[in-house]
Amino acid sequence: MNILITICARGGSKGIPGKNIRLLNGKPLIAYTIDTARKFALKHNADVALSTDSAEIKNAAAEFGLDTSYQRPEELATDTAGKIDVIADVMHHVEDMYSREYGIVLDLDVTSPLRSMADVENAYTQLLQNSDALNIFSVSPAKRNPYFNMVEEGEDGFFHTVKDGKLFKSRQQAPKVYDMNASFYIFRRKFFADNWRTSITNASLTYVMPHICFDLDEPEDFIIMELLMQQNLIDFNL
Repeated sequence: MNILITICARGGSKGIPGKNIRLLNGKPLIAYTIDTARKFALKHNADVALSTDSAEIKNAAAEFGLDTSYQRPEELATDTAGKIDVIADVMHHVEDMYSREYGIVLDLDVTSPLRSMADVENAYTQLLQNSDALNIFSVSPAKRNPYFNMVEEGEDGFFHTVKDGKLFKSRQQAPKVYDMNASFYIFRRKFFADNWRTSITNASLTYVMPHICFDLDEPEDFIIMELLMQQNLIDFNL
């Protein structure tokens, strides 16, 4: 089965300008994801594709061995463009270029690099073992629970738990919930053929990260992640 690894990195980030190539512990952020992609590609004879609208990101990726002639279309390089559309567009481009069809697409997110090869391998195996599943994505145990300590405003103007938790006297009794940490997504070809618009389908699996993992949204996130790396508080090799 042909496998495509996609790395999607837009140039116009407003929260953290230039974050995809910003130095993290002495190395451009995108380099960590390229390293993982190349290791997985070598083991599984997969292709790797970069989707970006930025010449700077292209140049930075090329320095770490990832060249591309693909240019992300302007309509897919906006704040409102959906990630699935971005992945599908570069997938079809590479398929046309190589005259092949991909049965599996692994998307590695640049802004959530705290993953190991074991994470990706285990999630891939988990997906293959369930023939009914369309995709699998990485998650982390949530610190808040919608049954117990997350609230939203109701139509009456008062605040209530997001989900009815009257049966639970403590958070530990409530069903387990997870945060999508955006580190990676693995899709079967059928996911795209069925035209799903979000990564959550009626046949999705999750891979629970057994270690710390979070994505970089705010400038202070860079500081936290860099400190974790410098203090050797990450117990796996990036």
